[in-house]
This record gives sequence, C-alpha cells and structure tokens, in this order.
Amino acid sequence: MAGILYLVPNTLDFGTVEPLPDLQASLPLGVIRQAAQLTHWVAESAKTTRAFLKRVDAVAPLACPLQQIVIVELPRPQKGQQAGAAPADLSALLAPALQGHDLGLISEAGLPAVADPGALLVAAAHAQRLQVISLPGPSSLLLALAASGLNGQSFAFVGYLPTDAAQRGTRLRELEALSRRHQQTQLMIETPYRNQALLAALLAQLQAATRLSVASGLTLASAFTRTDSVAGWKARPAALPNDVPTVFSFLAA
Repeated sequence: MAGILYLVPNTLDFGTVEPLPDLQASLPLGVIRQAAQLTHWVAESAKTTRAFLKRVDAVAPLACPLQQIVIVELPRPQKGQQAGAAPADLSALLAPALQGHDLGLISEAGLPAVADPGALLVAAAHAQRLQVISLPGPSSLLLALAASGLNGQSFAFVGYLPTDAAQRGTRLRELEALSRRHQQTQLMIETPYRNQALLAALLAQLQAATRLSVASGLTLASAFTRTDSVAGWKARPAALPNDVPTVFSFLAA
C-alpha cells in the first residue's frame, strides 16, 4: 500500500530574532503529532526542517532520532526559469511514498505549495495516484487578508513585483485597474529588507482613495496590521521593520 503525502504547515517565525513562540500557538496538537510520526520529508530547506522537527520533538517525541530522519530538498528552479515551469523529474522524491512510507512536504514558513515551492511535487503525487492530505496551519496571506478589512470574497495573490522601478510602477497601475474593475483585493510580498521600498512604491503609484493594508510579523508578539487609504498613509507615515516578513494588499475605490 502506498504512503500518503502530507502537506505540513510550518510556523511564520522563520528568521525572526524574537523569542520563538510556543509551537502550539501556531499549530494544532494533532498536526504536531502527525509531523512527529513522519520519517521521510521533502523540504524547501533541510536546515530549517531540522529546526522545525526539534520544536516538534519538544511537544511530541519523534518516531525516530532526528539523525535517522530522511530529508530531501526540493530542486531549485534553474536561473531564468519561469514560475510553474516543469522541473526535472520529481518521481524520485516520491519514492518513499510509493514504497509505503508516509511523506511530509514542508516549506520554510506557512503552508507548503502556497506562495512557496512544492506545488509541482503535489501535482506529481496526484499523477502517481498518491493520496494528498493538507494539514491545517497558518497562512500569512489569509491571515493578512482577514485582518485587512478588504474584500475577502474576491482576491488574488500576485507574488513579487518587478524590481525595476519603471516595470514595478506599470505593474502596480495594472493591478490597481484590475482591482477597481472587479473589486478584487490584490496581495503581494517582498523579499527581506525591501519592505520600505515596496511601501514607498505603493504610495507613489496608487490613487489616493485606494485602501492599502500592511500586515507585518504575523503570529509574532510584535505583529501589527494597518489599513488606511493611500492618502491616510501619506498623511500619517509609518516606518516598517525591513527584516520582518510582511504582506501588502490593496483594494481600489
């Protein structure tokens, strides 16, 4: 009998300098216990997965010593490869499940395969007729959307914006027009240390009445969410922590 591919959520405190919160503050006990039973993993990062499993072990003892747990990293996309393009054959990563072992898929933070690598492995698992179970846990995108007060009935995650200033401005104006036409919330993220640069670009390109929401450090003690019009943000400027994961969203008037 084939094993199951479990999509295991990680906490959102990756890379934080704050004291790590209790694991059970972010993950249900049932998820922690399931993670403790898995001896085979596919991960975005083996290092952060070992750190995660150490936290799991403090709550629910691992099924075997950490040194015996098999962790294989997802292949990195080739430079210049478009998102969603088919990588090398992933069947080898699913070999443990095909041999009868339950297999965990985990990213560095949040839900695997959502705004993170892993979707192609899930697609490969379905192609192999493997059972896929997504375990409940934190998603920064949904937590930010829920706390924003923006339209939660129609929304889109657009990933990262272009780094080139002109291209980024064009993209923001396109997204704002789309948001206005469909009353659709647009969500985006930025790489570390570029939070303030993205906020400045949003304030420079969006219309005054567009509502802009910033959710930073979700699930951490320092977490905050602020939603205001672009005009309100300009009237009451705020400095963002550059080294804390942040989700930006807006809804055009």
